[in-house]
Amino acid sequence: MNHGPDFTRSTAVIGLQWGDEGKGKVVDLLARDHDVIVRYNGGANAGHSIVIGGERYALHLIPVGILSADRTCVIANGVVVDPVKLLSEIDGLRSRGVEVGSNLRLSDRAHVVMPWHAEMDACLEGSEGGGIGTTRRGIGPAYADKAYRSMAIRVQDLLERDRLRERLEAIAPIRGAQLRALGSTAPDIDTGALLETFLGVGERLRPFVTDTVWLLHDLVRAGRRLLFEGANATLLDVDHGTYPFVTSSHCSTLGIPAGTGLPGACAGRIIGIMKAYATRVGGGPFPTEEHGPDGHRIRERGREYGTTTGRPRRCGWLDLVAVRYAAMISGATTLAVMLLDVLSGFDEIRVATRYRLPDGSSTDRFPPDARTLARVTPIYETLPGWSEPIESITDRPRLPENARRYLDLIERTVGTPITIVSVGPDRRQTLVPAGAAP
Repeated sequence: MNHGPDFTRSTAVIGLQWGDEGKGKVVDLLARDHDVIVRYNGGANAGHSIVIGGERYALHLIPVGILSADRTCVIANGVVVDPVKLLSEIDGLRSRGVEVGSNLRLSDRAHVVMPWHAEMDACLEGSEGGGIGTTRRGIGPAYADKAYRSMAIRVQDLLERDRLRERLEAIAPIRGAQLRALGSTAPDIDTGALLETFLGVGERLRPFVTDTVWLLHDLVRAGRRLLFEGANATLLDVDHGTYPFVTSSHCSTLGIPAGTGLPGACAGRIIGIMKAYATRVGGGPFPTEEHGPDGHRIRERGREYGTTTGRPRRCGWLDLVAVRYAAMISGATTLAVMLLDVLSGFDEIRVATRYRLPDGSSTDRFPPDARTLARVTPIYETLPGWSEPIESITDRPRLPENARRYLDLIERTVGTPITIVSVGPDRRQTLVPAGAAP
């Protein structure tokens, strides 16, 4: 009797804050226990930095599992793909001796980020500091075209000359008029040049392209263990994040089914990734942001500059009201606390556990609407810090007492156990309970 696919050994790695939590390091750590690593949302606006043996790798579209031998990496249908950037990423990895071949599969249904998308993004953002703080990589306009349907190009279109010509000739005049109306000074769209450029790009990508929906189902039926690599983070989810200061895709576990074609219960374990403090890039409310020396110290110690843009991140104290909400939305079964070492040396550490509302009352419920969130004031618990360096510690019980108390507060407030603690950037600087899977 066929009892259906077994997803109990599959895992999802989800960010619980505003992104940049260290998901890539956890995916890299878990890749050894999984066969297939799947990216299901976002585009080249996301970035994962991995340090292995002192070497740093920055990935934007290709799953982190590409750095582990004998793993299949899948860019699924929910991702919007800038094919030029994808090829650049492939070439960069190959130049460093990383295999990229049959171990990478790209959905034929994934939508393509075209040059006009980035130009539209820049026009809509306006001058520096305007808009909502996007990366200006064209991600939002590409997702908008996907929803609009008649203005979109998919990866499979890059493989057929007549189909691509038809799509470009239909779309380019409309996009050109829109860009002029938005004040763009970019040259007019040359459909002939774009046709040849993207046909060439399509030919280079052709070996990777497949129907990933069937591929993933076939792999599950064959008993393969899947690892879902989330991009961006839950508080940036287009439906459940701090709207409108969000990205344009579903970043939590709720995005996995639509972004892959797999059913809802496709991961038996969901690891929520969080920093030991909070950061945010771009616009939007950030209740625990620190503008003074504490925020600067966190930024410099944590190297808090964007993997994709290089922009300095806004930094502040840990907000457990937000983390608890994100863990609930994503159904996190365990937590991974990253960058705990950044907090070493603070005399005191503050943690927001409730919000003060404008009417004087308080709440522990996170309001995802940006306008509402901008009006709250964090209520902090203050804990004693620790002065001891922790980068060389190898298990949680050996952490300084005050560091352990900090982790205990997180577990108690969120209501979810911590199974991973990162005490440094390298793969080896990760604490996992003895005898337990990470």
